[in-house]
This record gives sequence, structure tokens and C-alpha cells, in this order.
Amino acid sequence: MPDVLLTVGTRKGLFIGRRHDGRWEFDDPAFPAQAVYSVAIDTRGPVPRLLVGGDSAHWGPSVFHSDDLGRTWTEPARPAVKFPEDTGASLERVWQLHPAPGHAPGVVYAGTEPAALFRSADGGESFELVRPLWEHPTRSQWVPGGGGEAVHTVVTDRRDPDALTVAVSTAGVFRSRDGGAAWEPSNKGVSAVFLPDQHPEFGQCVHKIAQDAGDLDRLYLQNHWGVFRSDDAGASWTDIGAGLPSDFGFAVAAHPHRPDTAYVFPITADSDRVPAGRRCRVFRTTDAGASWEPLSRGLPEGDHYGTVLRDALCTDDADPAGVYFGNRNGEVYASADDGDSWQLLADHLPDVLCVRAAVV
Repeated sequence: MPDVLLTVGTRKGLFIGRRHDGRWEFDDPAFPAQAVYSVAIDTRGPVPRLLVGGDSAHWGPSVFHSDDLGRTWTEPARPAVKFPEDTGASLERVWQLHPAPGHAPGVVYAGTEPAALFRSADGGESFELVRPLWEHPTRSQWVPGGGGEAVHTVVTDRRDPDALTVAVSTAGVFRSRDGGAAWEPSNKGVSAVFLPDQHPEFGQCVHKIAQDAGDLDRLYLQNHWGVFRSDDAGASWTDIGAGLPSDFGFAVAAHPHRPDTAYVFPITADSDRVPAGRRCRVFRTTDAGASWEPLSRGLPEGDHYGTVLRDALCTDDADPAGVYFGNRNGEVYASADDGDSWQLLADHLPDVLCVRAAVV
């Protein structure tokens, strides 16, 4: 069983777990009293780099990095992510940190609130605003969702360094095929049940997107009502929610090696944000959404109220894959066998906002 690093961002700090010889141990929390909304584990270099988007109520948001697996941390002398003065905007938080594929060494993307995309060329130590998305002609019509207006998902394509896909709450999916110089809404087939026009060009409340391990043009999308799949890199989408107890939810993750395999955590409804049927269950598809199976062996059997947020479900890169999720009850669960069985790793943590894992 390979060694794994698991990072758990919470409302009150970052918790780091390490699996060695099959046993888990957790460090004392880093960034106490800071909300950690985003974490990335960048394994492209000779040593892994951890990136953390922290949010201090006193000092404000910042991006930190560690090159020794979280034992020490560095904060840049100047803010890593900062809006240019001419935008009239100020950073509220960093929702997403995403290292680009290996063909773009040093490139890291940051998705923020207000909704913007930033690009780093130095491993996440400094970032520049991707202006064409910030200045998109539809921007004046973007409306904040319940969690604010943010770029919360970034998907890159390991075949093409210029191919970018982002999800914006609540403006929907936008794609660029020229490195961010131009962007187009890509929401065909994704519904917006809360709008008079339920199939607009943009304005959907997309919660998360994940890319298939085998077919890189295949994407999975968890929407505010609706689970969808794209087979053309996001140009169009098909509803694959049949067979789930609810198609409302926040999180979706793809298996790192097995094609057509993805995971979701259904929530009862937008007006009742608890696990569907009040049961703690991850659902897995192995046929690209044609069918779904509940995964619950080792999870609580009684009524359960732990909601899993959009970045609180992930996989590692082991084989068989580790699958992990944390919830708003402060519980963290792990599977070392593709989701077939689960164990509780930690409980009574603060509200879990994000989880990331990697073999190290």
C-alpha cells in the first residue's frame, strides 16, 4: 500500500494526514483560525509542493506554499494574488488552486472570489490576472450564488497547454482554446431550473467539474440540480442523473485511472442540504453515468446530516485508487479500494471545506 499525503482544509485550519505502512497519522493543524478553502498538491517537481489558500479574518486572504510536505510554510512578501488597481476589485478568497499538467512546468491557476482566474508561472508564488475572462462581455450579467460569485473549478488538458475550462458560480462553464486569450460560454444542455429561461447560454449554477481518466474530452458536471456528462470537452452536455436518489449535490470526482468511472455525493435538495435519504453514501458510476451504485460499506448506517461540499471529495493517484471525502460534521472518510469500503480517519474537526490527496 503506497504512502499517501491527505490535506484537509477546514473552517479553522489545515489538517495533514499521512499514510505509511497502511497506518494513518495526522499532524497538528496548520493555519489555526484561518479558513482553508483551497489546497493543491503539486507533484510535477523533484519534491511535492503544497499550495494553500488561507483566509484570515484579521489579515485577509493569502496563498502559502510548502516544499517539505507541510512541515514549514512560506508566504510571499507581497500578496501572491492581487487584483490590479484598475479593476476596482479586491480579493475575498482563493477558491481553487490548480497545477497545470507536466507540459507547463511552474504554471498554477488560481480561481477566486470575485470571479476571476489568475495564472502563475513560478509554482504559485506570484499570479497575474487573466484579463480576457475578467473582461468577458457577459460579466455584467453574472449573478452571485448562495456561496458568492467565484471561479471555483479549473480543468486543464494534458494534451494541450492552451485548453482551459473553468466553472463560475453562478455564470456556468467557460472554455478557452488559446491559453485564456478568448473565452466562450459552454453550457449547452445544462439546465438552470431557477431561471425563467431554463436553458440559457450562461447563468447556470455549476458546482463542480471533473475530467475522465480515459477520454480527456469526457467531463462530469455536478450542477445545482442535475448531473451531466460532456463527450466533446464541454461543448455540449447530457443529463446522467437517472438512478441517483437526488441529482442535487456539490461534489464530483473522477477515478484517476479507470475510464468512465466517477463519484458523486447526492444531497436531498437545495432547500434541505443533507445527504439524500439522510444516508451517508457515495455513488459511483463505472459506465460514464449510464448507471450508479451506492457505496456505503464502513460508512454510518443511521440518519446522517454531514453535507459534502464541492471540493471535499477527491481521489488520489494510487491503483487501486484512494477515494476521500470530508463533511460539515467534521468527519473525514477514506477508501483504499476504489470506494468499495470506507474507514473513518478523523472526526470532530471543524467544518471541512476541501480535501486533496496524492501518493508521495
